[in-house]
Amino acid sequence: MPELPEVEVTRQGFADRIAGALIDEAVLGKPLRWPLGCEAASLAGQQVHRVTRRGKYLLIHLSSGLLLLHLGMSGSVRFAQNLPQRGVHDHFDLITSHGTLRLHDPRRFGAVVFASGLNDPRAVKLLGRLGVEPLEGGFDPGAFHAALRLRRAPIKQILLAGELVVGVGNIYASEALFMAGIRPTVRGDQLSKPRVMRLHGAIQAVLRRALAMGGSSLRDFSGTDGQSGYFQMDAMVYGREGQPCRVCATPIRQIRQGQRSTFFCANCQKH
Repeated sequence: MPELPEVEVTRQGFADRIAGALIDEAVLGKPLRWPLGCEAASLAGQQVHRVTRRGKYLLIHLSSGLLLLHLGMSGSVRFAQNLPQRGVHDHFDLITSHGTLRLHDPRRFGAVVFASGLNDPRAVKLLGRLGVEPLEGGFDPGAFHAALRLRRAPIKQILLAGELVVGVGNIYASEALFMAGIRPTVRGDQLSKPRVMRLHGAIQAVLRRALAMGGSSLRDFSGTDGQSGYFQMDAMVYGREGQPCRVCATPIRQIRQGQRSTFFCANCQKH
């Protein structure tokens, strides 16, 4: 699933190029996870003001309202003046004066939803419970520690929930916990303040490194230019079950947490 780095790489790939464009037409393919929420024809004539991101959602701000775009499990976005003919897995085209924005999503868990604004109930439902952005000033280490003291769930599950901090998905949670030396099964309320400080720094370091490497391309993800990310080639633990730890040579272990695979080093992450 595309996580925060992949979504931000996507945003950076087309945000400046589409800004100021006039929408000529919106074309829908097969139904996505949620309905568009408006008549596609009503988007024609609107102007794209800017593109921002909240967690794993891209927010395309229009002259009247906004589009919330989610890549789902397998989605990717292209933006170009001349795209190939629509394929069976191309489910949304936003045709503008600057080019066409296309959502390609083989598994159709992605979505494009129109909202009249951030206070629209549809936007509130999708964005209202998201935690702070990990690469912005609101991600305060002291507040992070205080919030974790109230959580009895395993720290990996807390990170994936996205209610304290957004965008730390499965890949990057495993990597950040390894960098911080924290076992993914330890409860949030059992982490001391120094350990939380290490985790806070590790989350930011891992996400910044992933952004610099274009994200991770495990299955379907690629940037708006079609290029794959390569963070997964540099991962310390994720996807490396049975392989030697890059630090201590102990074989990397894999466990299941909440139906998701978790990877860790039993020696480097003892507690």
